[in-house]
Order: sequence, then structure tokens, then C-alpha cells
Amino acid sequence: MEQDAPPVETGEPVDPIETVATLREQVEGLLFDLIAFGQTLLLPWRLYQLGIILVLVGVAFVGNWYLRPRIEAWLRAREGWPKWRLRLAIHIRKRVPLILFVAVAWVTVAVMREVTWPSRSYLIGLAATLATAWLLVGVAAWFVQNKFLRRLIMWGLWIYVTLYYLGLTEAVGQVMDNLALEVGDMRVSTLDVVRALVITAILFTGARFISRTTSHRIEKNEDISPSMQVLVIKFAQVLLYGAAFFIGLKAIGADLTGLAVLSGAIGVGLGFGLQKVVSNLVSGVIILLDKSIKPGDVISLGETFGWIQSLGARYVSVVTRDGREYLIPNEDLITGQVVNWSHTNAFVRLDIFFGTAYHDDPHLVRKIAIGAASSVDRVLSFRPPVCHIVGFGDSSVDYILRFWIDDPTGGLTNIRGNVYLALWDAFQENGISIPFPQRELRMLEDVDPAGEAAKD
Repeated sequence: MEQDAPPVETGEPVDPIETVATLREQVEGLLFDLIAFGQTLLLPWRLYQLGIILVLVGVAFVGNWYLRPRIEAWLRAREGWPKWRLRLAIHIRKRVPLILFVAVAWVTVAVMREVTWPSRSYLIGLAATLATAWLLVGVAAWFVQNKFLRRLIMWGLWIYVTLYYLGLTEAVGQVMDNLALEVGDMRVSTLDVVRALVITAILFTGARFISRTTSHRIEKNEDISPSMQVLVIKFAQVLLYGAAFFIGLKAIGADLTGLAVLSGAIGVGLGFGLQKVVSNLVSGVIILLDKSIKPGDVISLGETFGWIQSLGARYVSVVTRDGREYLIPNEDLITGQVVNWSHTNAFVRLDIFFGTAYHDDPHLVRKIAIGAASSVDRVLSFRPPVCHIVGFGDSSVDYILRFWIDDPTGGLTNIRGNVYLALWDAFQENGISIPFPQRELRMLEDVDPAGEAAKD
């Protein structure tokens, strides 16, 4: 039986000494190019170009000093502008010096190319080109909302365009590629790290933009319930950011097979160590799916009464009438007893108790109490109040008054207080008294204990 041929080596191990030598040669070559470029700046026709560039920088700063207060005053007068337009205007206002430098530099280049040789304006043209590229990168960075990502993308692109127009991208790329860390078969260079950061930042920016656009469209769709809107938005965010992360890793040549195995092992460990967190995450998904609560609902959980402001992955934000915001874990809403005052509808029945004196006619009291409750604005007329006797107390006849409202978000304590005030006014007008506890004391006559004993 014929044996299989031995595997053929497709690559040879890299010699560290040879790598260091190559890196040293590349660094020396890069330094030689920079020194040669610096020496050319000492030539007479290059020195006067540097002087002109400094003069143009001064002109730009003087122009900014003159225009800045006028631009800020003009922006303060734009009160009706939307927020995004004001943010863009402020973003551009910060770059007025660079805009002025680009304008005067290109005008200077155009004039000098008409009156002298093109080489006499080479440095000025290079400075104008770099400034234009920096300006475009800075303005385009406005679309990135996250401050860290915005700075990362700006600095990365600024460095890249600078090296590109100076003709140093290939040399710097080779040096960064040789600055690498090798562990087994894995090799990560400085160039890979920089490329990964820039690509991932751009992908996360795109994912954030798509997520925000999708969220606005979903929130405006009235056919989707509020809880399903939150679920769809959360699912889209996880999908977009996850795709951006894995695409960024794939773009730099990372092996996702090993990452999948590692993530599985980490997932098992996190499952044991973060049981509460996982439980809250799963409970949040269940809440969104079964639509038991949604943003805007009025709930009671223990001593907490308020309306739901937002549904998060780990907690629910509940705002009370006094302005306090409680972050209630999702698990508590699943396992605990929650009163949802507006689950199927917003109708809520409220009960208040009161008592009147025994000499007051109970038929009249019930009629007056129903009329007083009906006169309050928030009490529903198509579900009229009712009043019943619930007992005969020590010093009063006890009643219960029941009425309905359909706006629990407006508060419960205040409507009870308004009904009590209406009862007080109605009882005062009709001579109905509200008794208070009374005690009767009887004084017994003095008795001679010795005389009573003699009679016995």
C-alpha cells in the first residue's frame, strides 16, 4: 500500500536577527529621507517660502481674531435653528483659522505660479494641500458623535494624509510592519494594530449612524408597540455593533476560529460568575417579548410608584412623582408582584373612607358624597361614583366612596385630596358633621367601705 507523501513546508521561520537588521536599515533610510528633505529647506528659494507660510499663518490668526466675536454674535442670534445645525456651525467656527489659511494659501500659490516658476511655490502648495486635507478631515469628523472615536479617526487620518502627501507612507508602513510581536503562529505588528483601530473606529461610527437612523424610524412607526420598538432597536444595535467588531477583526486578518473557542470558554465562566447579570438580561428580553410593561406605563412595585421612562438591558427606569428615578433590575419585575395601572387600559378605581355623625341621615350623606366626587374634574362621569355604608363605628357611621379615573399618570394622591376637599365643602354647606372619637366618664358617689361591710 502506497504511503502518503510528507507535508511540504510552505514557509520558513523568520530569523529575529535578520528582522532587526532589516528594521534598522528601514529606519536609517527613513531618517536619511527626512534629513535630505530638511536640508532642502535651507536653500534660499525654500527659506523664503517658509517665511511666506509663517506670514500666511499670522494673517489667518489675525483674521480669526477679527471674525470670531462677530461669528459668535451671529450664532447666538440663530435661536430657531435645530440642534444639529448649531452643532455643525460651532464645529466649523472652531476651524476658522484653518479655513482662512487654506484660502490665503491657495490664492498665494495661484498668484506665484503666474509670476514665477512653479518650483518657487512648491512648499506653499504643499502646505495648502495638507491644510485642505486636515480641514476636510476635521469637518467630516463632525458626523462621529462619540468623542473617543472622533479623535481616533481624526488623528489617524491626519497622520495618514500627512505621510501620503510627503511621500512617506510606504517607508513608514514597512517600519511599522516590522515592529511586530510574534507568539507561536500569531504575528501582530504595529501596522496591524493601527489599521485595526482605524477600521474598527470607522465601522463602529457607521454602525452608530445606522443604529440611530433606524431607531428614529422605528420610534416614528405607530404600528409597532413601544415594547417591540425597544426590542427591535436593542436587537439592531447588538447586531450592528457585533458585525462591526468581527468585520474589523477579519479586515486585519485575525483568525476568528480561535476567537470562537475562546469566547465559548469565557461564556461558560461568565455564566457562573455573572448569574444575576445574565438573569437581568434574559428578564429584559422576556419583558419586551410578553409586553407586560412598556415605556409610559404606570406601575407600583413595593413602595415605588411611578411611570416607566425607559427599558434597559439590565434595569428599568421608573420616575416617581417627586422626581426620583429608580433603576429597578429586570429580574425583580419578573419574579415580584408588580401593579401595572395601565396594562390593558388606563381606568383606575380609587377608594376613600370617611365617617359622619349618627344623627346625620345616611341617605342624604350618600347623595351628597356622590355629588361631591362627581364635581371633581378627573373623576369619570360615565363611570359614576358610588357610596356605601361599611359599618357602624364607636363614634361614627363609616362609609366608602369609590370613583374612577383614566389618567393615573396624573397622580393618585392629588385626586384623593381633591375629592376629600370636595366632601368637606359639601358637608359644610349641608350641615353634615364629621365626628371625632368621644368618651363618656361617670363619677360614682363615695361609699363607706365599713358601713357596707356591717350590712353584709
